[in-house]
Amino acid sequence: MDKFMSWMTDRFAPRVNKIAKNPWVASVQSAILTAMPMVFIGSFATILSIVKDYWKGFPDFSLLSTFSFGLFSLFLAYLIPEAVMNNKGHKEVSKQAGLAGLAFFLILVYPTITAEGQIRFDLNSFGTAGMIAALIAGLFVGIVMNLFSKWKIIGEDSAIPDFVATWFNTLIPITLILLVGWVFTFELHINLYHVINSIFLPLINLGQGFWGFVLVFFLGFAFLYTFGISSWVLYPVQIAIALPAIAQNQANFEAGKAVTNIFTNEAAAIFLIGGGGATFALCIMLAFMAKSQRLRMIGKASLIPSIFNINEPIVFGAPIAFNPILMVPMWIIGLVGPILTWIVMKIGLVPIPHKPFQLWYTPGPIQSWIVTESIRGLIFFIILFAISWIIYYPFFKIYDKQAVQQDLELAEEGE
Repeated sequence: MDKFMSWMTDRFAPRVNKIAKNPWVASVQSAILTAMPMVFIGSFATILSIVKDYWKGFPDFSLLSTFSFGLFSLFLAYLIPEAVMNNKGHKEVSKQAGLAGLAFFLILVYPTITAEGQIRFDLNSFGTAGMIAALIAGLFVGIVMNLFSKWKIIGEDSAIPDFVATWFNTLIPITLILLVGWVFTFELHINLYHVINSIFLPLINLGQGFWGFVLVFFLGFAFLYTFGISSWVLYPVQIAIALPAIAQNQANFEAGKAVTNIFTNEAAAIFLIGGGGATFALCIMLAFMAKSQRLRMIGKASLIPSIFNINEPIVFGAPIAFNPILMVPMWIIGLVGPILTWIVMKIGLVPIPHKPFQLWYTPGPIQSWIVTESIRGLIFFIILFAISWIIYYPFFKIYDKQAVQQDLELAEEGE
């Protein structure tokens, strides 16, 4: 165990963190996080739709979701190349890169042009269904704009005003980007949107399988987290699978078809009780059952954040991270939670979520009822909480006993 901990701490964790700080990976993360408020608005529309289920005269706010969550890919097409330019040190052309990304994505989704000259788009391609295409389009634009930023028509020493220089320095790369889209879409009649989605379809299907669901959430929210590696490292992969899945579930539900995609953030919200690793049970134990005054203080300080599924205070304060005694139960519940969730949803004991609800900081009991729209979701949440309590309890007792001894030794040294 000591050798494994040493390898993870000294070799693996630094390398993963280095990948997370890579400007290209960081740009995708930054773009997704920047656009998240629009997803939250879609979640508010979900809450309002619940009201309409019980009050038929209540207004239909579904279009709030259509023009927020439903335009997520369009936002990414702008934000990714903008973030790439900022992270690569070319802030002066970041907005131009974003505009180029937006234009390229609109060509890429294969619009139709009527005999009257009207351009028509499939609105579904602007939502999470086009997310993979938006990621690829944004990164392609970022690559081209980054390359041409090294070869400027008008140098920095020119007497021409900076904004005019920026115009001319971005003309060639933006023209080249649009020409690529024009050739494929309007000359070769190749639907790049469908091509990209087809290429990545096996990844999506793999993620929707049992092992994809379990491993992504176990690695991101339990295993890597215990080594101080943020769950945001896997967030681009997670979100690329989860958001299109919930959008497809919503479309299927509205069309009267079966809802089958389990890999959604909404489903994960049921087992992330208090945050990654379902640490809320441990937080309660520390706050009210610990004999160590130090642990009791940490538990009480972490209690309110844990209610809203924010568990950094307890993960790094107790700590769980780099602490073999508490890492093990977090790994166990990190596997048990996704496994049980997948099973009960697959066999139909708990409904699979079919509406977007990304307000992850909503307290667990409320959130589990909202995402499943069923009392069975709430009951399952309570069962998972009880299981997490059983798993953490023996390890908590061992750690508390050690902490009491450490407190006594420190007190004796102080005297």
